[in-house]
Amino acid sequence: MTTTARIRRPGIRSLGILVVSEAKMVLRDTAGMIVPLGLPLLVLLTSAGSAGDLVIVDGLTALDLYVLPLVIVIMIATIGVINMPSFLAYYRRAGILRRLAVTPASPFLVLAAQAIVSAIQIIAGIALAFTVAAVALGAQAPRSIAAALGVLALVIAALYGVGLMVAAIAPTPNSAVALGLVAFFALGALGGMFGGPDSLPSALAEFGRWLPFGAAVECLTMAWAGDTIPIGQLFALLVTVCVGTATAAVLFRWE
Repeated sequence: MTTTARIRRPGIRSLGILVVSEAKMVLRDTAGMIVPLGLPLLVLLTSAGSAGDLVIVDGLTALDLYVLPLVIVIMIATIGVINMPSFLAYYRRAGILRRLAVTPASPFLVLAAQAIVSAIQIIAGIALAFTVAAVALGAQAPRSIAAALGVLALVIAALYGVGLMVAAIAPTPNSAVALGLVAFFALGALGGMFGGPDSLPSALAEFGRWLPFGAAVECLTMAWAGDTIPIGQLFALLVTVCVGTATAAVLFRWE
C-alpha cells in the first residue's frame, strides 16, 4: 500500500510574507525610494510657477493639464521601467528565482509580490505629488475621475510591460538599470518630458504620441480635462501591454 504525499501550494499567507519581504528590500534601497518620488516632485515644483497661472480651459491650468499628467507618468515609468527590472535581474543573478522554481513557491509568486509592492509605491507617490500640488499650488482634481483611474491602470500596465521586456533581456542588475535608463529617457524624450512635444520636430512628435510615454501623458491630459480619451492612444497602450507581456513570456529566464 502506497501513500501519495500532497504538496501544499503556497496561498495568500505566503504571498503576504513575500510582499512584506519585497517591501523591506525596496525600503532599504534608498535611491530606489528617493528618485521615483523626488524626481517627479522636482519637476512639479520647478514647473509650477508659470504653469499654475496659465488657464487653458474651463478653469484648468497648464499645471493641471500638462504638468501633473507628466509628473505621474514619470513616476510610474521610473518604478516600472528602471526599478522593477533591476530587482528581478538581481533575483535571477543571485539564484533566488532558480531555487524557487523547484519548490512549491513558484517564481511567479515573487513577480506578484514585486508588482504589489511597486503598485503601493506608485499609489503613495501619486498621492504625495497630488497632495503637494493641490495644497501648495492649487491644483485641481481630474474632471473625470473614473476615466482618469481607468487610464492610470492602463498606463501602469503598459509601462510595466516595457519593464518586463527590460527584465527579460537584461542578464545582470547593472545591465537592467542601464537598459531601463535608456528606455526611460528615450521614451520620455519622444513623449514630451523635455519641453513638451512642440519642442520636437513634427515627425518625431507625432511618433512619440504613439509610444507608451507620450500616449500615457496625452490620455491622462484628456481625462483631466474631462474630454474624450483618444482611442488611438488607448490602443497604443494596450498593444504595449500585450507586446511586453508576450515578449517577457518568451524571453524571460529564471536563471
